[in-house]
Amino acid sequence: MNQKQKKERMTEIVAALEQLYPEAVCALEYGGEPWRLLVMARLSAQCTDARVNLVCRDLFAAYPTPRALADAPLENIETIVRPCGLFHTKAQSIKEACGILCDRYGGSIPDTMEELLALPGVGRKIANLLLGDIFGKPAVVTDTHCIRICGRFGMYPTELKEPHKVEQILVRLIEPEKQSDFCHRVVQFGRDICTARAPKCDTCPLGALCEYKIRKKHKEKEKKSIDLPT
Repeated sequence: MNQKQKKERMTEIVAALEQLYPEAVCALEYGGEPWRLLVMARLSAQCTDARVNLVCRDLFAAYPTPRALADAPLENIETIVRPCGLFHTKAQSIKEACGILCDRYGGSIPDTMEELLALPGVGRKIANLLLGDIFGKPAVVTDTHCIRICGRFGMYPTELKEPHKVEQILVRLIEPEKQSDFCHRVVQFGRDICTARAPKCDTCPLGALCEYKIRKKHKEKEKKSIDLPT
């Protein structure tokens, strides 16, 4: 597909996902508190959203404000977030980030990519999540689901796994006002249907728009024609 065809197909994919998932919901249950989304996004690295949600019930009960978390003993934070893995570095970065939010931004989240990336533990994935969910800005969160699925859709070679490169491709294909919600919907789609190990291609409602399935069906037809008796 050329760039125009990819953009047209992605427009159809976005519309199909909107029908499939009318509510574009963030999987991290942060209760509308922006600073909590920052903390939870940091804890979600190499950890499931479900576990982060569970762990953060205890974390936010113990430390209900960014100031409280910034002032908390590091070992106490580590004990609570241990189930999320990498707990030493995660605890350190969220404690430091909360301190900066309080001291520099009055407890609020900054609204630019540059300022967000300057916070400890924050990369483009987290920054885009915050920009999209908190500020309603165009932002593509290239998590593992997004990277895998958009590759299968044919937007780029499936072997491409670099988040920033994928982000650069997708921002040119998805309408700015659709980007943030698309990312939430594609995550749900990846969990329900287009899984990593066993995608449900036979019953996929987006099969007609998926390059992976189109090529798969073409190969099956070729194999059947070769296997036909002469």
